[in-house]
Amino acid sequence: MVEAARTAEAASYSSLWTYERLLFPETPVEPYAPPNVPWPEAQRQAADPLAVLTAAVVATEQVRLGTAVLIAALHTPVQLAKQLATIDQISGGRIVAGLSTGWSTDELQATGATPADRGRFLDETLDVFDAVWGPDPVTYRGPRTVINKASVLPKPVSHIPVMLGGGSSNLGRSTSTKAVQRIAQRADGWLPILTTPGPAGAAALRASWNRIREMASEYGRDTNQMEMVAVGNVTFTERPAGPDRAAFVGILDQIIDDIHTAAEAGADELIVDLNLQDWFTSTRQMLETAVEIRERADVS
Repeated sequence: MVEAARTAEAASYSSLWTYERLLFPETPVEPYAPPNVPWPEAQRQAADPLAVLTAAVVATEQVRLGTAVLIAALHTPVQLAKQLATIDQISGGRIVAGLSTGWSTDELQATGATPADRGRFLDETLDVFDAVWGPDPVTYRGPRTVINKASVLPKPVSHIPVMLGGGSSNLGRSTSTKAVQRIAQRADGWLPILTTPGPAGAAALRASWNRIREMASEYGRDTNQMEMVAVGNVTFTERPAGPDRAAFVGILDQIIDDIHTAAEAGADELIVDLNLQDWFTSTRQMLETAVEIRERADVS
């Protein structure tokens, strides 16, 4: 993890991101991705994202460090707020908190939650963040959290940006109205997955982002302070993928094209996620690939 963090910063990546996967069920309730993408067959390890983020913090000096994404229902809100504020202090104010409702029933039930809890647990987590990251003494009362005139320390260095995930670039098909409203009303940004390559993908992502910002303006928010960090789930193929391919599936040249698609759509940053490759655990190959992508995809 330390080698990956240092290499990425040296290669001029702007940020480093962890993801959360609590467990890998042998007989999962849902597929790994719609409509029927199976869970990885190989034995996988997904270390605790906040512990990994802490290791990256002490190994770097400038890059932002974020979570894409933490599943709110898997965490106690006040403890999560304290963990993020602590890491933010260690980093000197470089943390970005990416959150989502999650989707895996297997993971939710492991922590005593259900799919029906996802939205309200996320809302409460955001409320607790606002409360405990604000001035002391803190008083808050919610479904799971009760704080009566207490000091809750440490506080973040300043403001920890809170970004929310919410499906793919086509919000109309993948994300509920409530989720879109939550992003527009409460988030500092959006973490969408780019699913469609080429001009059509850029247009869809741009339209969705414009919709979110228009709604945010209606809530009286300054949209100039909001950002979109797109996610590219990379899957390399031996031969060029066909015209019906999904974004970030194909050979390296096609991946580079998709990076430019995200830039054309107005993304402020792009997360290059290589963990779907069988060789991801080979640190050297993973880092060499990441460095090559950064060198070839200079869209600054």
